[in-house]
Amino acid sequence: MALAAEPQLDADVFGAAALDPDVLRQSLRAAGLRVTAPRLAVLEAVEMHPHSSAEEIFTRVQEILGSSSPQAVYGILAVFTSAGLARRFDPPGSPALFERKVGDNHHHLLCVRCGAVKDVDCVIGEAPCLTPSDTSGFEIFAAEVIFNGICEECQTASAQ
Repeated sequence: MALAAEPQLDADVFGAAALDPDVLRQSLRAAGLRVTAPRLAVLEAVEMHPHSSAEEIFTRVQEILGSSSPQAVYGILAVFTSAGLARRFDPPGSPALFERKVGDNHHHLLCVRCGAVKDVDCVIGEAPCLTPSDTSGFEIFAAEVIFNGICEECQTASAQ
């Protein structure tokens, strides 16, 4: 049985700061996923633009591929989240955001004025880094924390 040829991506589409497409292909294969042009485009978009919404990722995928559908991007993001290739987090009052930084138990700083998001390592380090006062019988394996505040840029703008 002949294998289908892998999708070829134009190196110019990804720009100078882009990841090596072979690294992206290897990530997909390591997660047990088939390599397709839409999956490569979504993986590239999430890698190059962490903390992006599905809509923002969809826009970038359209730029890379020339066409796509929101449903395809949402489906791929769901597969990536399940496979451990991407992490989804849900800041209050904001659409879900996606990133490639997974499995390290980090948390997020969120500016309540401009929506900027930054990663912050867990102080304790090992998952879960926080222990609830009552587990209600749950086996706890992770804790997500969002620190809300005002970023340096917004503070500077307010001071002026």
